[in-house]
Amino acid sequence: MRPAPTDTNAWNAYLAEGNARQARKRVSADVIIRDQAGRILTVNPTYKEGWDLPGGMAEANEPPDEAAVRELREELGLDITVHRLLVVDWVAPHGPWDDQIAFIFDAGTLTPELAVKVRPHDDELSEAVFLSETDVADRLRPRQQKRLNAAVRALNDGSTRYLRDGVEAW
Repeated sequence: MRPAPTDTNAWNAYLAEGNARQARKRVSADVIIRDQAGRILTVNPTYKEGWDLPGGMAEANEPPDEAAVRELREELGLDITVHRLLVVDWVAPHGPWDDQIAFIFDAGTLTPELAVKVRPHDDELSEAVFLSETDVADRLRPRQQKRLNAAVRALNDGSTRYLRDGVEAW
């Protein structure tokens, strides 16, 4: 039987039980960050095949934008500011993985002095380079290519894109 909301302890226990049964989503948070020539920062992770945009997985109860800021600080030694949301992509279950929500944020343009100093700061990345949009897309896996293309369109027209498995939903 459902307790009355006026019985605070019982009500909170009831809500916590329901919360425990609800789905949990994995959340990734990447950024597009450019140099003065408009090239996009791209990283080569050591723990998976292919290149990626900088960023990573959010920790429990961590907002996606804060996850992106934390990941760039840990992996590249960069203190960035997230300017705006570019893409949200719902990724269907695949392989051993449950579904996921993937975010891409605009992190602006680095000064030339800062851009030349960008390099991996931990063992999760082997390389970090600025590449043209075409060269970045050539290095990404197909799912990330679709997300990158949507993010670039969002940068160009000022909108935000919602994707389902890399395909624009609207």
